[in-house]
Amino acid sequence: MIRAIINLYILIIILDVILSYLPEVRYKIWARRINQLAGFTTNPIRKYLPPDLPFDFSPVIVIVVLKLVILLW
Repeated sequence: MIRAIINLYILIIILDVILSYLPEVRYKIWARRINQLAGFTTNPIRKYLPPDLPFDFSPVIVIVVLKLVILLW
């Protein structure tokens, strides 16, 4: 059950990354909700990453950590 929830959250993070490249849906209510859900774990990691990176690596880091949690569970 916990693995399914973690996998669902990983899909939410991936969907947020995809939606960030689509400016026409970025400001819709459902896209904001997805951004809020994904931002729950990615925003704290963004604080520790250097701001001049060409790519936002925080979703990648969160997904790797969640996959490690699944492997260790």
